Amino acid sequence: EMSEMSERSKQNVAHGLAWSYYVGYLKIVLPRVKKSMEEFCRANPNLLACRKTWKLHILVPLSCDVYDDLEKADSNIQYVTDLTETTLARAGTKKRVYKHSLYAIRDEENQLWYCAVEYATPLQSLYAMSQDECAAFSREERLEQAKLFYRTLEEILKGSKECADAYRLIAYEEPEEAETHFLSREIVWHLRQEHHEEIAVLEGSHPHTPSTALDSAELNLQISVSDLPQPLRTDGF
Repeated sequence: EMSEMSERSKQNVAHGLAWSYYVGYLKIVLPRVKKSMEEFCRANPNLLACRKTWKLHILVPLSCDVYDDLEKADSNIQYVTDLTETTLARAGTKKRVYKHSLYAIRDEENQLWYCAVEYATPLQSLYAMSQDECAAFSREERLEQAKLFYRTLEEILKGSKECADAYRLIAYEEPEEAETHFLSREIVWHLRQEHHEEIAVLEGSHPHTPSTALDSAELNLQISVSDLPQPLRTDGF
């Protein structure tokens, strides 16, 4: 009965996508991100001087509008290079390659900020489902699913020791009127926060770690904790 209720409300969709994204991708790549950054920095010591930015910046647009080419999303975002690849045998595929791209983000003062950034790819599935008659997702349901995806992923990653300090979630709602450089400004805001955090640590004060531009309190879905889908097992597997 509980399963049928979740099916009807579609709560299980975002919940499942978040867990799949974590188990099938983030849990694999995030523990290796800092090593890739270290290798890159040895060859390019000036580009990633701030160690707080040595993480994967994950874009979570609540519209689920995901660009395959970030440079087309915002001309102030320019591809630089790929970081060191991770190659693993995975689900029958030998030598499956995992890699991240490094970008230069130009701010309003023409300064360049460097970081590894990519979209949360499951949002593409949510968007495609909203376009498919079989899934019967309305635009409003898609927005709720995107918010639930973010909240679920945030909670999963907070509890993951392997992924600690290796990621930053950047959730945002795009303005109703198109802004040419909205995305680059959003990313730079987070990079500046990371710089402030590092300075605070170096100075010996307690850094204030801000949440993402849209934190969980703002992503209020009016769904009680008891209504959310629960894991099938509670023994850690």
